Amino acid sequence: MASIEKILMRMRDQPKSVRFADLAKVCEQYFGPPRQSGTSHQVYRMPWSGDPRVNIQNDHGKAKAYQVRQVLAAIEKLEEER
Repeated sequence: MASIEKILMRMRDQPKSVRFADLAKVCEQYFGPPRQSGTSHQVYRMPWSGDPRVNIQNDHGKAKAYQVRQVLAAIEKLEEER
């Protein structure tokens, strides 16, 4: 698997061509283990109130583009708060 930095660059450049496994790897790095998995979705809890979760879904091995953009926005918000 690629490094987190390379995956993030690919996510920003081409959100439609991100592998689900790579997106899950990034989510676990930033948000910890999913609070729900084993179904078609993996749900990650956020450390802030308001929109307290990120939900990603495996679409035949690929991540959905809108979910990739949601993860990028959550990572950006997380880094602003640090």
